[in-house]
Amino acid sequence: MSEADSDAALPAIDADALITELRNIIPGDGVVVEREGLTPFECDGLMLYKALPLVAVMPRSKAEVQAVVKCCARHRVPVVARGSGTGICGGAMPHPEGVLLDLAKLDSIVAIDPLARTATLQPGVTNLRISQTAAKHGLYYAPDPSSQIACSIGGNVAENAGGVHCLKYGLTVNNLLSLEMLTADGELVRLGSDGLDNPGYDMMALITGSEGLLGVVTEVTVRLLPTPPCARVLLAGFPSVRAAGDAVGDIIADGIVPAGLEMMDKLAITAAEDFAQAGYPRDAEALLLCEVDGTEEEVASHTERVSALLNKAGATSVRVSDSEAERALLWKGRKSAFPAVGRLAPDYYCMDGTIPRSRISEVLEEINDRATAYGLSVANVFHAGDGNLHPLILYNAGDPDSVAKAEKLGSDILSLSVRVGGAITGEHGVGIEKLAHMAEQFGEAELRQMEEIKAAFDPALILNPGKGVPILKRCQEYRALPGKHNHG
Repeated sequence: MSEADSDAALPAIDADALITELRNIIPGDGVVVEREGLTPFECDGLMLYKALPLVAVMPRSKAEVQAVVKCCARHRVPVVARGSGTGICGGAMPHPEGVLLDLAKLDSIVAIDPLARTATLQPGVTNLRISQTAAKHGLYYAPDPSSQIACSIGGNVAENAGGVHCLKYGLTVNNLLSLEMLTADGELVRLGSDGLDNPGYDMMALITGSEGLLGVVTEVTVRLLPTPPCARVLLAGFPSVRAAGDAVGDIIADGIVPAGLEMMDKLAITAAEDFAQAGYPRDAEALLLCEVDGTEEEVASHTERVSALLNKAGATSVRVSDSEAERALLWKGRKSAFPAVGRLAPDYYCMDGTIPRSRISEVLEEINDRATAYGLSVANVFHAGDGNLHPLILYNAGDPDSVAKAEKLGSDILSLSVRVGGAITGEHGVGIEKLAHMAEQFGEAELRQMEEIKAAFDPALILNPGKGVPILKRCQEYRALPGKHNHG
């Protein structure tokens, strides 16, 4: 069934009846219909695409969420679940004829079990709060996106978020034990368990990263890890992007798996240093941040080996953190790089392609060449250890020509990522932004399988429609698109 076919099959919405029913479910000010109240929900962190929902609802309990989903199923009204709105692929952009389901008020930590090393959480709990709460037990939650101070665990599950420590400790999917979710018709189901394995298909892995297309997450149980007894960060400046890129491969090839391995180019270095004053080498063309953790002996050994590798690769400077405060400061510069780059131009567009580590230098050089051809600047700050690029394309949203060039360069970067053997996303998701590129990444049979999975979970196609997976008959329409921004 195509999206056009599914839209035609949906009944006309009786907005007044829908809103009345929603107000009976959520009393007080939890139902928003006025334009000024809806505007804060018009987009997520990707502000290129905006739409106002028909209505926004802010439930305070799981029972209210379930009642809302059942109401939408009865009315066959599109429903888009939203957490903190920090995503940057347009995944939480509202449907103009649907309900925006804001889960931010479901923010309770249900339980911390220090013996089992688990935390059970409502979807609105922020990422950083998990580790802050677990810290008194000597535990922490490993995935740490740059937006961890604000992003919610429900959104992390929806997009399979990563972070600077995902190289060693994995993405969200690698740190989940169980999920509770509502199906498209409002049935509450639980996936996974507190055990290490379960019989049958791994449905939890299917839901993780499904971008709200298959269900609405209402509770999450995550794995907590013991805080490492020792951790140090090595900061190395390099005379060229190629030298820094080559050093990444050298470290991994030596058998060391760092807790984090991040790379920044000169534009990003300057912006981050101006903001955080972390002591980054302003004269470097690129830098690497490499964290090693473990026992004192292990960290000492790895620090010595990594230092030697960095110097051999041509580093112009190598600095090792000598305190927890200095380690935190070095990471502050990296984690504040995105907002810091905002000082360099009126707007920036963050991409999310993933490439083989062996192609980092080559790809960064080609990105720079293409940016120069478009008359744009790009700041690169990314997870070098797993090849997850985050080029920040600087542009002016008030200039249509600048917007068009930024979009075209972003599209080129995604195509380049696929061409060198990578993927169109590493942790941000597909959403609206990369929808057309799905047909470039996958064959027709693969897309058809994804479409059938979507239909199996959500036959009426009301959960976050038009995102993630192109629901188009035989998907030829997407292969014929002249650009990537047809979202109908």
